[in-house]
Amino acid sequence: MLVKTRELDFFTQPNVDFIDLTHQVQEALDSTGLTRGTVTIFTPSSTSALTTIEYESGALADLERFFEQVAPQFGQDYRHNLRWGDGNGHSHLRAAIIGPDLHIPFVNGRLTLGTWQQILFIEFDVRPRRRRVILQFVGE
Repeated sequence: MLVKTRELDFFTQPNVDFIDLTHQVQEALDSTGLTRGTVTIFTPSSTSALTTIEYESGALADLERFFEQVAPQFGQDYRHNLRWGDGNGHSHLRAAIIGPDLHIPFVNGRLTLGTWQQILFIEFDVRPRRRRVILQFVGE
């Protein structure tokens, strides 16, 4: 088994920015020469998350509405905001619900995603950020 690590770097917009990383992860897999194994995708951030979804406007709007219902940006007394004063208490909660990582098998050099399944990076923070996503491929 081989382990190969790649990174993605990009900038985000504040307050729920959805970024489809599927193509970039597949390109990174192509660059490794590996044909079967697993990729771990990880965001080293406490205010962003990774998941899969059908990347289309209706599903994204529904997901954004869900976040606002579960952890609204305004109208809550987030203790994190009281401590640090940065106004992103809701961002931390939203990221914690979704999580910082994904694990996807690949076969014959292709990610084994479903037909309507894309890799989604979500920015929850209240200001633009430069983000880094780590891709660790384990396989042969």
